[in-house]
Formats: sequence, structure tokens, C-alpha cells
Amino acid sequence: MAFDTFDEGISLGGMRSKTEIRTLICYMYKSVGSPMSKDAVINALMEKGLANYFETSACFEDLVSKGNIELTDAEKGLYYNTENGDMIATQLEDTLAPTVRERATECALSLLKREQIESSNKVTIEKTENGCNLTCRISGGDMDLLSFTVYVPDVAQARQIRKNFYKNPDMFYDVMIAMLTRNKREVRDILNELGSVI
Repeated sequence: MAFDTFDEGISLGGMRSKTEIRTLICYMYKSVGSPMSKDAVINALMEKGLANYFETSACFEDLVSKGNIELTDAEKGLYYNTENGDMIATQLEDTLAPTVRERATECALSLLKREQIESSNKVTIEKTENGCNLTCRISGGDMDLLSFTVYVPDVAQARQIRKNFYKNPDMFYDVMIAMLTRNKREVRDILNELGSVI
């Protein structure tokens, strides 16, 4: 297969042809089985060093223009395979190395989970004269289960807290409820769990 893409940022075994990239995008949608945003797909391929950002973005748009993937939720920017996209994935998946398929799917599932967490749990950063106010909201569907605002001295710290919050928003909720109800056993269990994560 002819190489017709830029290879900057691509690791060993990554995609070096547009046909491979287009096939891999369709394969990811088929294997994950759920709509994903364009950013999630591109980030999945970049995170694993499977394809160049600009080439992946161009291939994604090419698939959209040819009707192989389509926008299914305009508000959230989610796309999914059409019948043609599924056909491409089925007919050409054997042209992709098994390790490439595995790495891309694993990363896509991880990013899909992150997107779902971020869509139902919001973090906003508001700059002030002396730093930032960071507000975290944990959703329970139609209502907020928990909302809190903390002050941090700069944007860098606010972004770090946001990143940590999105890793496990449920733990923040559990800690707050345990502290407010003075449930020492629950607090101890959570701290032990946190220690194992670290």
C-alpha cells in the first residue's frame, strides 16, 4: 500500500496511508458501537500514535462528505457510521494490523467514557482579579446532586483540579457526603481507595 500521508507524530506501526486511516475510523465506530465526536476519534488515534492530526481530520471530513459517517447529534457533535461506513469497516478491517485495531478501540472506549463523564458533570473556570473560581457540578439527570466552588490562585491549578475531578467525579461526591454525615468508616475506605489509585 502506498504511503500518502505525513508521518509526523506517528509511532511504529501507525497509519501511513489515507485508505488505512479512513478504514480505521470506520472500524472504531463499528467496534465501539456508540456515536463519538470527531475530537474523540482524532484524539484516540493521536494518543496511540496511530495517525497524524491533520491527516486524520482530513480523512474524517472525507468520510462525512462521502456519506460513510454522519452527524447523529448536532448539539453534542456526535457522529456514527452509516451502512456504507459499516461495510468499509467489515470489508477492510483485515487490512489493519490486529495491534492497531486493538490500540485504537481501547483508546476510543476510554475517550468515549471521558466524554460521557464530562457531558454529565460540568466544571467551569472563572478568572478573578486574584486567581480563579472553579465550580464543579455532579449531575443526577435532571438535577445537580452536588455543586461546589473553590478558589485557586491560577489557571494551571484550576485545570489540574478539573482533570482530577473528571477522572472520578463519583469519588468527590462520596467524600463530600461521608464528611458531611461524619461517616468515619466511609471516609477511611475512600482514603484507602485513593491511596491505591495513587
